[in-house]
Amino acid sequence: MWSLSAARGALGRAARLFRVSAVTPPRHARAGLCAKPAGDKAAPEAETKESVYSFKVPGHKPTNMEKRLLLWAGRFKKEEDIPEIVSFEMIDAAKNKVRVKVSYIMIVLTIMGCITMVVSGKRAVGRHESLSGMNLEKKARLREESHAAELRKSE
Repeated sequence: MWSLSAARGALGRAARLFRVSAVTPPRHARAGLCAKPAGDKAAPEAETKESVYSFKVPGHKPTNMEKRLLLWAGRFKKEEDIPEIVSFEMIDAAKNKVRVKVSYIMIVLTIMGCITMVVSGKRAVGRHESLSGMNLEKKARLREESHAAELRKSE
């Protein structure tokens, strides 16, 4: 029967083997990447093995939302101008720019809301309306209704 520590050890060894095999290219590919003497002509077989591992410039195909962000950030004028593959840095910069614009909009809306509340409060004071007065009126009305209901029950 396997113990828990033996099972963990076996899983750890399997994970290490997988990590090494996932990172290290096969032996025949490593041989093609080595430097060759200047006078040696490359064999056609080596060229095909090297072409198996093509390294691309890191990029990203933007989604529709990311295209809108790129347009709103001012990076491109029209959606047709956006290339098919865009760098991650460009998308991050556009997201940061849009984030700042949204925060500015939120600040403006908050200030406008505060001004609106102050103006409506001053108007309510001019009409002699206050929250405490409204609460007192409501309690008096409820007290009268309950008193009237008790009188009806007692009759």
